[in-house]
Amino acid sequence: MIYDIRHKTRVDYAAPVRLARFNLRLRPAPWPTQTVSDFRLAVAPVPWSMEEEAGPFLVNRSRLFIREPLDALEVESSFRVEVHAPDPELALAKTPSVAEISARAAAHRDLSALGPASYIYPSSMTPLSPEIVGWAGPILAGARSVMDAGLALMHAIHDEFTYDGSATTAETPPLDAFRARHGVCQDFAHVMIVAARGHGLPAAYVSGYLRTLPPPGQPRLVGADATHAWAALWCGDTLGWVGFDPTNAMLASTDHVFTAMGRDYADVAPMDGVFHGGGGQTVAVSVDVAPVTEPVG
Repeated sequence: MIYDIRHKTRVDYAAPVRLARFNLRLRPAPWPTQTVSDFRLAVAPVPWSMEEEAGPFLVNRSRLFIREPLDALEVESSFRVEVHAPDPELALAKTPSVAEISARAAAHRDLSALGPASYIYPSSMTPLSPEIVGWAGPILAGARSVMDAGLALMHAIHDEFTYDGSATTAETPPLDAFRARHGVCQDFAHVMIVAARGHGLPAAYVSGYLRTLPPPGQPRLVGADATHAWAALWCGDTLGWVGFDPTNAMLASTDHVFTAMGRDYADVAPMDGVFHGGGGQTVAVSVDVAPVTEPVG
């Protein structure tokens, strides 16, 4: 699949802010199953300075500094991406057991952004939770293959949890969403990550986009799509990282566009920053994931 992605964000401040510094994580980082071209980033007002840098983790970050007072900020990113399907036999692949992957990850020497070592331990938004780890114990039994375990955990979250856009916020702890059994894609990914890491499996948070289809007979609406999140599990050196989408109970495939990978949402948030002044803000986000070509056959 080939998509044209357009992501618009407008922030209106109740009072002018000044000396604003923002981090944007909108340019997709390199990922084996996709190719990105024609990336463009527009910011209004024009920043006094803007620096592009990689990392930490698998992230491309734009760092902006705006010196003049502003009462609104507009950010728009766009790019074209070609997404290739993973191996159709992936779900059936013979992989090491959960216990074997845990042991291999603990002894692994790769400290790069794709190495498993950075994704074994708790992080600020995904702390260790005995309650979640205990719930996942029967699902992630040590003798089970890591692919089977990942699929079972993904389906358990999908079946037991209810998608509810009003139940949580971006700051909601995974344990709160777990106990409520309500949340959004961010919550489901965080719960899966906490569960996996609690059993020694390297688990990462993936930020990106999801192709959505309109109801039958209805036109596709520009701006109706949204950012999306899923979890990735390290399945050994041969298979590497595999994306599991508990919101939709499916492996990440050609409907998923990868942007960044980190330990949790805080590492890959599309936009954050600090500034002086202000008295509250409202944020409006519009995302468009437009297919350019359909698969042949």
